[in-house]
Amino acid sequence: MQRERVQDQYPWTWEIPLAVVCAIVVLGVAACQVGRSFANWFAGAGWRWPAAGDLVTSLPGLLAGDAAAGLSGVQHAASAAALWGWLTVVGLLTITASTLTCVWAWRQWGPERMRGMATITEAHELLGEDRLWKVRHVVRPDLYPSARKANR
Repeated sequence: MQRERVQDQYPWTWEIPLAVVCAIVVLGVAACQVGRSFANWFAGAGWRWPAAGDLVTSLPGLLAGDAAAGLSGVQHAASAAALWGWLTVVGLLTITASTLTCVWAWRQWGPERMRGMATITEAHELLGEDRLWKVRHVVRPDLYPSARKANR
């Protein structure tokens, strides 16, 4: 019923897929840097964040297992195993949070959302429970038939 009411959908062009790909790349780079920062922090090197110019250029060394790639003055960088462990943990947390956010956004603003329908809380606030109970046969005639129809 909802799809038949409104057929005003945005046409799929190249902008939306490009924005999605860019967001995934930026999120992946940030997740790798956060994972490296956690690895170095737990290894005793302190919370380190690379300079803005080294965020992307340090990724090849970072993915090769060098926890000090793109950082200056690191004494005791994390081992490759610790780095990979933290990259995995942060990556899984990022994927989980991103998936939950996308599902919530799809339900909130996607094409399958309910349009023009009040939530149960909004209906109770606007109508009140007494009023809803009095007009229940009008609101849900399938569940509460009116007294006239029940006698026939």
